[in-house]
Amino acid sequence: MWQYRNPVDVVFGAGSFIEVAERLGGRRYSLVTYGEPIFRVLAERLECSAGPPVLVIDDVAPNPDMELLQRQAGRYAGLAEPPEVIVAIGGGSVIDSAKVFAAAGSDFSTVRDLLETGKVRGEALQPLPTIAVPTTAGTGSEVTCWATVWDSSSGRKHSLSLPSLYPECAIVDPELMIAKPRPLTISTGLDALSHAMESLWNMNANPVSMAFAVNAAREVLEALPKLAENLANLQLRARMARAALFAGFAFSNTKTAIAHSLSYPVTMKHGVPHGIACSFTLPMVMRSVAGIGGICRDGLSGIFDTDVLSGAGLLDDFLAGLGVSTVPADYGIADDEWRTLVDSSFNGERGRNFIGLREELIAVMCSTSAGAGGAPYSSRAVGRSAGGMSPN
Repeated sequence: MWQYRNPVDVVFGAGSFIEVAERLGGRRYSLVTYGEPIFRVLAERLECSAGPPVLVIDDVAPNPDMELLQRQAGRYAGLAEPPEVIVAIGGGSVIDSAKVFAAAGSDFSTVRDLLETGKVRGEALQPLPTIAVPTTAGTGSEVTCWATVWDSSSGRKHSLSLPSLYPECAIVDPELMIAKPRPLTISTGLDALSHAMESLWNMNANPVSMAFAVNAAREVLEALPKLAENLANLQLRARMARAALFAGFAFSNTKTAIAHSLSYPVTMKHGVPHGIACSFTLPMVMRSVAGIGGICRDGLSGIFDTDVLSGAGLLDDFLAGLGVSTVPADYGIADDEWRTLVDSSFNGERGRNFIGLREELIAVMCSTSAGAGGAPYSSRAVGRSAGGMSPN
C-alpha cells in the first residue's frame, strides 16, 4: 500500500509573476524577500498590481537562524492590521522564513517550543496561507510543508514540519532566475538533484514520487551543465525550474535521507554551500545501495539508463565536470571527522529514512574518503561565495 499527496496549486511559466496579484485577491499581505535591487523591483511590480504590503521583511539571511527569525517575527506584533497571507519572493531561505512567520505570527516562542521540544504550547498552530515565488531552481520549498531553521548558538539544525505549511500557491516564473550567477545556479541545481535521488533510497518512496524523481534528475543531468555555460538561456532556466519543482513533488512525500543528514554539519562547521554539501556524497551513497532492488534500483537505473554502479561512475563524471569534488578532504574534513559524521548521519529522522545499511555506507564512504574525486570545488566554479541556500 502507498499514498501520495501534494495540495499546492502551481502556476508555471515565463511571465507568470503577474499572477501573484490575482492570487492575492485583494487580501492584506506581508512580503518576505531580499533587499537587493532586483528584489526591490519585483516588490514594486507587485505593489503596483496588488497594493502595498502591510509589512516587508527584506533582511533574510542564508540558512535562516533562530535568533534572526525571532527578531523578524516580532515585527508583526506592531501592525495595526495583521496580514491575511504572506508572499515569499526569493530562494529557499526566503520561502522557509515565510513559513516560519506564517506559523508564528508575532509570537515566535510557539515555533521555538515546537522546534526544541516537539510540542505545541497552548492551541494548535494555525499558519497563515503563503504564496511562494521561487527565484532559484533548487530547494523545492514552494511545494513542501516544512522549513529549515538553523540554531547557530547550539550548532543544531531544526525542521519545522506541519501539514498546514504547504503553500497555498506556488508561482514558478523562470524569468526571475535568469540573472543568477553561475556558482549559485550550480549549487541550487545540485540541491534539486539531491532531492530527487534522496527520495529514491528512501523508506517512504512510492511510484508517484519515483516518477517525479526520475524526471527531475534526468533534466538536471542534461540541462545543468548547459545552463552553467549559458546563464541567460530562458529555455534552460525553465527546464531547471521544472526539474526543481518535480524534485520538490518527489521529496514532499518522502523527505530527504542520508546525504542531507550528512550535509548539515558540513554546512554548519565547514561553510560548504548547502547544494554542494548534500550532493558531493551522492555517488558514494549510490554505491552503497547497489544491492538494493525495488523503487531504489528502478529509479536510479531509470535516471542513468544503466545499472546502479555504472550510474555512480557517470555521476562522478557529471560532478567533476561542474567542478565539484567528491572527496571530503577537499572541503576541509579530516578522515577521523568524516568517519564520525558518516556514523552519526544515521541518527535522526533523515538517517532513519535511508533504506541502506550502515556498514555498507561506512565501507564505501570511508574507503574512498581520500580518493580521486574531481577538482576541489573551491578551485573551480563553485566556491564558498555561493553562500548556502541564499541569496537566491
